Amino acid sequence: MACRRGCCCRVVNEDNARFLMLAVLIVLYLLCGAAVFSALEQPKELQANEQWAQRFERFTQKHNLNRTELETFLRLYEEANIAGIRVDTLRPRWDFTGAFYFVGTVVSTIGFGMTTPTTVSGKVFLIFYGLIGCASTILFFNLFLERIITVLAFVLKSCHDLQRRRQGVMPHDGPRGAPPPGPRNRDRDSLAGWKPSVYYVMLILCVAAVVISCCASAMYSAVEGWGYLDSLYFCFVAFSTIGFGDMVSSQRVTYDGNQTAYRLGNFLFILMGVCCIYSLFNVISIVIKQTLNWLLRKLDIFCCRGCCHCCPAGIAKRLHPRRNAVMPSGTGHGHFRARRTVSIETDALNESETDGGRRMSGEMISMRDFLAANKVNLDLMQKQLSEAATNGIPRPSVSNQNRQNGFSGGVGALGIMNNRLAETSVDR
Repeated sequence: MACRRGCCCRVVNEDNARFLMLAVLIVLYLLCGAAVFSALEQPKELQANEQWAQRFERFTQKHNLNRTELETFLRLYEEANIAGIRVDTLRPRWDFTGAFYFVGTVVSTIGFGMTTPTTVSGKVFLIFYGLIGCASTILFFNLFLERIITVLAFVLKSCHDLQRRRQGVMPHDGPRGAPPPGPRNRDRDSLAGWKPSVYYVMLILCVAAVVISCCASAMYSAVEGWGYLDSLYFCFVAFSTIGFGDMVSSQRVTYDGNQTAYRLGNFLFILMGVCCIYSLFNVISIVIKQTLNWLLRKLDIFCCRGCCHCCPAGIAKRLHPRRNAVMPSGTGHGHFRARRTVSIETDALNESETDGGRRMSGEMISMRDFLAANKVNLDLMQKQLSEAATNGIPRPSVSNQNRQNGFSGGVGALGIMNNRLAETSVDR
C-alpha cells in the first residue's frame, strides 16, 4: 500500500529540527517568564505609581507650584541623571579610575548603564572599542573554560596513576615500542583520554560560582550596606553580564576602612564570577543540546511508527542505515565493524562497498566511486594485454566467442564481464 503522504520526520534534517525546537522552547520560556514576572511585579508597580501621584499632588499644593513647570524640572533632572549627576555625592565618573571601571563593564558585556558616553566622539569610539574588546574578552572566557577542563583532566589522570602505583602497576602514557612523543605533544597525548564528563564540569563550575557569590555577597553586605539577598542578586546580575544598573558596587566617594583593598576585591570577584558563570552557561548549553537530541529521537520514534506501518518506503528508510554508518556485526557480542567487501579480481577494497553496503536503487553514483570503478577496469584490461603480449599466443576473437556462446560484446566493465563469461563457457 502506497503512503499518501511522506513521512513527517523526514521533512527537515536533524540540525534544522533542533534549531526549530530550540526556538519554540525559547519562545515558550519567554512567555512563561513574562507571566511569572508580571504576576510578581505588576502589583508593586501599580502601588508605586499610586503613591507617586499622591506625593506629587501634595507637594504641588503645599508649595503652590505649577504642575507643568514641576514636570519640566523633573525631566531636566532625568537628563542630568543620565549624565551621571546624582542627589547623593558619588565618585567622579570620567576620571581615570572611573573610566577604567566603565571600560571593564563594556568589554565584559556587563553594561551597568550608570555611566554612558554623552559626546558624539565618545559614542563613535565606543563602537569600535567595544567590537574588539568584547570579542577578545569572549575568547578569554573560552580559553578559561579550556584551562579548567585541562586541569580536571590532569587531576583525573594523576589520581588514576597514583592508584595504579599503589597497586604495583606502573602507568605508561603510550603503547610499548612506540617512539617517545615530542615535548609539545607529550602533555596533549597523555591527557587525550582523560577529558572529564560535562556533568562533572557543570557541577564544579556551579560550586565555584556559588562560593564566589557567597563570599562577594558577604563583602558587599558589609561595605555597601546592602542586604545579603540583595547582594546575591547583584552578584548574579553582574556575573552573568546582565547588568541592570539598579545596584552598582564601588560608586561612593569614600568607604569606611581600606578603600583600595575593597575596590581590588570588587574587581577580582567580578572577574572570577564572570569567568565561572560564562563557562557554566557554555556547559549548560551543551546539556540543553543533549536534551534536544534526546527529544528529537523520542519524537522520531513516535512519529515514524505510524509512517513506517503504512509506508514501505518509510520501513526501508528505517531498516537501511545511512551510508558511511558503522553497523553492529552479526556476532551479537557488542562489537562494531564497518561493512567492507573485497574485490576478488584485485584483492583490494571496492570503494563503492566501503561506504555502507550496496547502493540503493535511485541513488546516484558519486564521482569517487565512478573513478574507482574505472580504475579497477583499466587495471584488468592492462593485465590482459600484458599477458597476451608476454605469452605471444593469440587468443580467440572475443567477438567470435561471444557469438558462439551467446554473449554480446561491450565496452568498459560490461565488456570485461562478457569476456570473463565467454572464457568460462569455453572452459566448460
